[in-house]
Amino acid sequence: MKVHEAALNTGPDSSCGLATAGFRSARYLPEEWHQHNYARYHQAFADRDASERCRHESQGLAAHTAALAQRTQQDATATLGRRLQDIHFWKAELQRAVEELAAETDLLAAQKVRLERALDATEVPSAIATDNLQCRERRQPPDLVRDQVEVELLKVSGDGARLEAFPQLNRDHKQTCEMDWSDKVETYNIDDKCGRYNNQSTNIQFHPSSDFCTFPYSASTPETWAKFSHDNIYRAERERLASINLRSLIDNILHDTAEDLHLQCAAVDAAFAKRCEEMEDAKHKLEHHLKKVREIGDQENNIAALKQAIKDKEAPMKVAQTRLYDRSFRPNVDLCRDPAQFRLISEVEELTESIESLKQKLLEAEQSLRNLEDTRMSLEKEIAVKSNSIFIDRQKCMAHRTRYPVVLKLAGLNEMKLLF
Repeated sequence: MKVHEAALNTGPDSSCGLATAGFRSARYLPEEWHQHNYARYHQAFADRDASERCRHESQGLAAHTAALAQRTQQDATATLGRRLQDIHFWKAELQRAVEELAAETDLLAAQKVRLERALDATEVPSAIATDNLQCRERRQPPDLVRDQVEVELLKVSGDGARLEAFPQLNRDHKQTCEMDWSDKVETYNIDDKCGRYNNQSTNIQFHPSSDFCTFPYSASTPETWAKFSHDNIYRAERERLASINLRSLIDNILHDTAEDLHLQCAAVDAAFAKRCEEMEDAKHKLEHHLKKVREIGDQENNIAALKQAIKDKEAPMKVAQTRLYDRSFRPNVDLCRDPAQFRLISEVEELTESIESLKQKLLEAEQSLRNLEDTRMSLEKEIAVKSNSIFIDRQKCMAHRTRYPVVLKLAGLNEMKLLF
């Protein structure tokens, strides 16, 4: 009791206060408190002022760099536009030279075919057949079969293999111009794509490599670049004029294989049409079966329901097990094997059995879902294979066969442009 009273006696006139006089306590003087607050005010003002100044400078710098970036981008876009005009001019000139060379080459080839009898006229059908065979090699199993179409195409390819080699004529110059034109087309597409880029484009990204900013030692200048195309066009024109003089010397014609080739062409076209019809029918049947594989969604819902059912059993299991656990603490004789105890035990067993049954059914449902997904994948793969085969036969081969020459061209009585 005396200790308690002494502890309560802590007023300004208490003996404890007198005993500690002259020592520094944890309390601060009012002047120190005000000084501390003023220091915080000043620090807050200085930090806020520096932040505002930094923010204004940042805004000015951001606006300046944004305007600079926009100007430089506009200048680069305009420069690309002017470059595109130059490329388009030479591309058009090269295309004209190629077309003129191609026309003259076809005329000269037609005349040459007339001298070599109509055998050379089978080169185009043979080339088309070879191209069709090569295209059809890209079919995927199980569509990679030796069908009637391939048998008919091999007949045409075999006829073409017996022909003599055609002279080069204007092909070297034509190929040079075509390569130059191809480069111009590729360059035009690249520069056109670059000119269409803007800040909102979705396919732009960082390319930090410095190799893009340097030029190889062999890089051309605008002058040598233009001179290269000019020289190619000049040589092509000179060769074309020489070809015109040569073509005036040729005048014989024969029609030996024209009718046979067209009969074979009709047979190949009929085989193509029949084969495409068969593949379309198979594809439609596969698609029909694929549409029926709708059980996947129902099975997924069933799996979700089973998982939820298993989860729903957790609370009852917790209740039953908690009851058993708590009842195990009944004292002495009250730890009785009463009906409630047996019912709780049976409840746990029933819940365990239910959960195991649900888990087993869940495994079965998941396996069924995997089987359905495998079936769907297999059907989709087969449909893709059929679509690929149909595309090759119809869009590639049959579209290419529209270039098949008519009888007069095979006989050498018309321009044989299709030979090249």
